[in-house]
Order: sequence, then structure tokens, then C-alpha cells
Amino acid sequence: MKKLLIALAAVLIAATSYGQGTVYFNTRVVGVVDAPVKLSDGTSPGPDYTAQLFLVNADNSLTPLTPATTFRSGSAANQMYVAQIDSVVVPGAPAGGSAKLEMAAWKTSLGSFDAAKAANLLGISTPVVVDGLGNGTTLPPANLAGAAGALQGFVIPVPEPSVIALGVLGASALLLRRRK
Repeated sequence: MKKLLIALAAVLIAATSYGQGTVYFNTRVVGVVDAPVKLSDGTSPGPDYTAQLFLVNADNSLTPLTPATTFRSGSAANQMYVAQIDSVVVPGAPAGGSAKLEMAAWKTSLGSFDAAKAANLLGISTPVVVDGLGNGTTLPPANLAGAAGALQGFVIPVPEPSVIALGVLGASALLLRRRK
């Protein structure tokens, strides 16, 4: 029985020492984080846009953290903030430790982060170092803030109509007007 208790204690200690850090994925926490996201035309993204957190690795590559989320619905002011996710695991970052994170957002119809990046229609925040990551049990997940500051808002580019498309529309309008 004594050996079983010692083995169980060793497993529990090993499990807690390898615990992954967790973070709240929320861009609006009163007094802590206020990171509104807008489209380049000044409007709110709303639920038609996807937002995702990324771990910034030592080589500045990005590791996507799941799950992704959308922006809130309701008033235009609410639509500038993500639909909160209570706990996102940050792999390789210990509970109580810190991690360098950034957020990206894109129109959901573009598909993935990579597709939005290729189309140059990706909005991305500046990195923020988040301190005091949670562990999912005794430590609550950290907010998107650290000693150097909190996550900042950013702009998502919106595709502009091309000059050729506008020219075709203008020529079509002139032809239609001439026929009448």
C-alpha cells in the first residue's frame, strides 16, 4: 500500500510539473485589457470574422492556439471585441510562467490564417508578453496582459475595389444611360 501511495504521489507531482499554461482569450476586460479591432473602413468586424491567438516562438514563427473564435454580435461597439474563450492552452509554457502571444483576425469566408495572409487581408496585433499563466485547476487563466502592457487593438484590411472594376462599372453605366 505504501508503494502504491508513493507511486501515485510521484505521478501527481510529474503531472503538475508538466502542466501547460492557460490564458483567457478576451480582448475586453475592464481595467486590464481594451483591444478593439476595426476594419480598415472604420466599421466593426462582427461575427463574420475569425480571431485566433498565436504563440510567438523564439524564431518568431507562430504556433496557432485553439480554439479560434469570432467577434461578438450585438451593438457595433460590442462587435469590436472577440467572443470570450475562458481557457486557451499555451503549449510549452509552464503554469505560472509567461508566453509571448499575438492575435490575428480575418474574414471567415477566406478560410484559414494562411489564406488570409496570402490575400494580404490579415489583421495582426503587436506581440504581448503575458505573465502568470494559469494551469486550468488552481491558477486561473491569465488575461492578455503583462508587465510591459496589454494586448492592443489593430485594423483588419478590407479589400478595395480595383480601378479596372470601377472603370468597367462606369463604362457600363454610360452605355446604359446612352440606350435610355
